This record gives sequence, C-alpha cells and structure tokens, in this order.
Amino acid sequence: MAKKEMKIGEISKPRFEFRTFGQDFSEQEFRMSRLSVPVPEKVWERSSDEIYIMSRTNDNNNTKIRDGKMDIKTFITEDKGLEQWNPLMKAEFPIPAATLKDEVYPAFQVETPNFEKDSYTLEEFLAMIDSHPDLQAVKVNKQRFGYMVNDTICEVGNVTINGAMVMTINSESTELDDILKTMEDVGLTDCENINYLQCIKRVIGWIDKDLAN
Repeated sequence: MAKKEMKIGEISKPRFEFRTFGQDFSEQEFRMSRLSVPVPEKVWERSSDEIYIMSRTNDNNNTKIRDGKMDIKTFITEDKGLEQWNPLMKAEFPIPAATLKDEVYPAFQVETPNFEKDSYTLEEFLAMIDSHPDLQAVKVNKQRFGYMVNDTICEVGNVTINGAMVMTINSESTELDDILKTMEDVGLTDCENINYLQCIKRVIGWIDKDLAN
C-alpha cells in the first residue's frame, strides 16, 4: 500500500519528529530551502507569541497557550531516536476549575491546588502558576519558515525564550525513514533530537546541558 502524502497544515495521524535547537543552523537552513518542494504561501513565514507552562516534575506533557487557548500534547513513544506526541487536551479561557483539576494539573504532575472559583481567566491562571514553586510560565516568540523535504514537513524557526534567542530546525512525518533521510540530506544527523520542553528547561537553567551549538 502506498504511503499517504504529507500535507502542510492538515491533520494526519500522529507524526514522528526530529527537532534540534542551537545558535546557528544557517548551512542546514540553506540546504533545506534548496531541497524543498514548493509549499503553500500560508506557511512561508508565520509568527506567534506563546506561553509555555514548565513543570519541574514533568517531561511527558507539553503545555502551551496561544491566542487564549491552551494546548497540551503528551509523549507517546520513541522510535529510531524520533519522538511521537499526541494531543491530550485543548481548552479556551476562561477555563473551568474542573478542567484544571481533572486534566491540566495532572498533566503538570504536581499537587493540585484548591480552587475557589468555578472558572479562571488566563491572567488568574498565570497568577496560580507563578505562585507554585514547581511551575513557571515562559514567554516564547516564534518566527517560523516552512519547507517540505522528502515528503516531510520541515521548518526553520527563530525562537525567543524569555528574551534569549535560539534557532530551531525540524522534520516531521508519519514515515520514520523519510525523516532520517531528510536529516542526512540536510546535515543534521550529528545533532541531538530534543523537544521544546527540553530546550526551554535548558535556557531557563532547569537542566544543566548545552544546546546543539
């Protein structure tokens, strides 16, 4: 059976992903741009302001807030060094206290606080995060440039994490071998595969480990 063609901006079955972070991937970015087939104009360049909620006790659930909506993805498995993540929940603010109690705080893997209201605005939720010793809200700005190489969805991003500037480059697909070929063609086989959680924890000093460069 022929594999299904990947399309940027469309939901497919859960993908595997390679992603790395550092200060300079200009050579790899050049190769990615030259190897890419034409992509839709809507993904040529995208910018967003996001808030990641970091937990000292959790590395399996990735929580971010963008445009007033909370999105949590959970780690499923790793194969050939590539990670697979699935959506865990989505919610909009104001968010019900029941959702915070039953879904959000369990994803942080920390003790659930007492809730005195039926729902919470984004500002009230961030105040709760700020008061918790094991949680931290981190501001992340992304400027992303989309490509398609070897039928994998790729991007290069300029990322600002609480004011610290880093660069990211990635390839994702439902087909592992397509990602591995893209890594080789672009020149990323020697780079560590890490996700946004790991990168942010290194930048804010929660993990004492360098990025790729």
